[in-house]
Amino acid sequence: MGRDISKTRFTEDDFAGFKEKLLEEYRILANWFQTGSLNKREDLCGFELEAWLINSNFLPSPNNEDFLSRIAHPLVVPELSQFNFEINSTPQHIQGTIFSFLENELQEVWRQCGENAKAVGSDILAIGILPTIRDNMLTLDHMTRISRYFALNDQVFRMREEQAIELDIQGRDHLHVAHQDVMLEAVTTSLQIHLQVSAENAVRFYNASQILSAPMVAVAANSPYLFGKDLWDETRIPVFEQAVHMDCYRDSAEEPLHRVTFGSGYAKETILEPFLENLELYPVLLPQVFDEPPELLSHLRLHNGTIWRWTRPLIGMDHDGTPHIRIEHRAPAAGPSLKGVIANIAFYVGLMSYYTRQEIPLEEQIPFDRAEENFYQAARNGLSAQIRWIDKKKRDMQNLMLEILIPAARKGLEQCGIADEDISSYIDEIIQNRVQTGQNGTGWQRSFIAAHGPDFQKLTEAYFHNQNKNLPVHEWEV
Repeated sequence: MGRDISKTRFTEDDFAGFKEKLLEEYRILANWFQTGSLNKREDLCGFELEAWLINSNFLPSPNNEDFLSRIAHPLVVPELSQFNFEINSTPQHIQGTIFSFLENELQEVWRQCGENAKAVGSDILAIGILPTIRDNMLTLDHMTRISRYFALNDQVFRMREEQAIELDIQGRDHLHVAHQDVMLEAVTTSLQIHLQVSAENAVRFYNASQILSAPMVAVAANSPYLFGKDLWDETRIPVFEQAVHMDCYRDSAEEPLHRVTFGSGYAKETILEPFLENLELYPVLLPQVFDEPPELLSHLRLHNGTIWRWTRPLIGMDHDGTPHIRIEHRAPAAGPSLKGVIANIAFYVGLMSYYTRQEIPLEEQIPFDRAEENFYQAARNGLSAQIRWIDKKKRDMQNLMLEILIPAARKGLEQCGIADEDISSYIDEIIQNRVQTGQNGTGWQRSFIAAHGPDFQKLTEAYFHNQNKNLPVHEWEV
């Protein structure tokens, strides 16, 4: 969710004071890099899973306040809309049976969420975009009552000079709607994977994560429908990019930078480069000034949290106050099963392990513009996307995964010391079969609509029951 703030209205003094703090904290961060003060561990993994509250008619249920008050669980936190919440994991060392542990923890927290949701008249669901969400439900009346969100909405529209946000997506169908608030963002629910990395290797991990966003968004695609329209395989991507759209320009560039973005290029020398870009090119949205030691980087972290790259570097603090670097990978959709969520994490960790250990960095073989093109092709077309990999030739994503990427992920997990049973359970039994059948979440949803017609309530009901069986999506019947 990010840190809450105490104000929703800001003055010029707030912006000036915040920028001063931001500059001071950036200098502290730069000094930490120079002096080697950052934690050098790079074997920790965690995740955030966003989810929906739904009612008995499989429509969004705007009661996260009652739900969160009742569950009172440290790993369960609010999200932008009253329809949504988020589950966090506890970070784990990448070794042995980490993925079985993460699944067991998620299952237990999910069980508690389900029980507490039922107590307030709801159920829970993990899916990239809820098929039954309607445009008229996305109002400020359904925004979670947290100052940060209302301030974000006000500041976005201040920067847009009060112009409406337009969602214009051309997919299999065409969708064009306008909104006078940021609540369109609430329709997108994601899986966000976190890897702690050393400063020394952060550039390589960051660049590899950007390149691997293409296969990740394809294998995890679970968001074909919005407001009854069949759009991209992963419609979350254009929705989120357009939902808080504000252009920022470099002095010498015609192409604008966006707040939600694939990025503007690889990091070259240090992972400080994206933070410097944040400082120099992105206007501050939430200038809350904190009376806290500058070493906590409160202002830098708040500002970084308002720039949503699909792969984003983060600065965190260990329990003893030692700062560390994390790579946050935001491309995958939530769902479709809890076991499938963990399989997506295992696939990402395996790919990252394999490609960051190669002698020739992946970014030296795949230029940034090709990685960016691959990402949007994969978001549009999923496992049937045509992309260009290392050999520059156009390749079918499904075949690329079966021939190259799945074996690479398997090898990468072996290199990490992951137990054979975890590799078999999540890569061989889930990812391999999902890709071979071509039935990810999007594939199943489209097959269901093709068989039963455009009944999105019936689709969501069938999805809900399949998810509760915790079967891999390639085993779901239509």
